[in-house]
Amino acid sequence: MTDASQISPEKRAEHWRRTSRLMWNLMFWWFVFSFGVHIFAVQLNGITFLGFPLGFYMAAQGSLIAFVVLCFWNAKSQNRLDEEYGVAED
Repeated sequence: MTDASQISPEKRAEHWRRTSRLMWNLMFWWFVFSFGVHIFAVQLNGITFLGFPLGFYMAAQGSLIAFVVLCFWNAKSQNRLDEEYGVAED
């Protein structure tokens, strides 16, 4: 493990910029699955997914699956970024 103070300020700033971009991407998708899907549930019910209206499916199960996927995506992406910049934990 490399101490974050041992990397150059430019590299640290780039690491933070990419970490911040990852966080905002995750927040966007979290917002879409938390609020967007439910706000437009009536309109989405016109679409059928696995035999269920899409709005109902997303409220009952789809959003939960999306949140789990977002958690794994966040962990994998952040680990990759930390390893790339040499600040990964052992």
